[in-house]
Amino acid sequence: QLQASGGGLVKAGGSLRLSCTASGSPFRFDAMAWFRQAPEKERELVAHIDSGGITTYADSVQGRFTISRDSAKNTVYLRMNSLKPEDTAVYFCAARSRYLPSAPLRYLPSMYNYWGQGTQVTVSS
Repeated sequence: QLQASGGGLVKAGGSLRLSCTASGSPFRFDAMAWFRQAPEKERELVAHIDSGGITTYADSVQGRFTISRDSAKNTVYLRMNSLKPEDTAVYFCAARSRYLPSAPLRYLPSMYNYWGQGTQVTVSS
């Protein structure tokens, strides 16, 4: 139901834009987000955007990545600039239809009930 695209191989300092579109029945999500998972590491939140357009970023990407959302198209984007080799990972888009009573819960993958298939981002040094 979530289709991610836009990954690839890029040199350090380069840019990529990821897209994630929900297909099928129209969904209204409380929030959409991007997670990433590097080999032998846990899946971590990269960026989050709620229904009001409020954004949250991991400290490691703050100032380099920008998440945006087109609610009419049920699409979320992740613009990644100044990429570093440590950004190499599989990136997953996620969405949740339920409201979270506490902001820190947004960092937990288990709080999201829709997931895309993942797209590989590789940054060479």
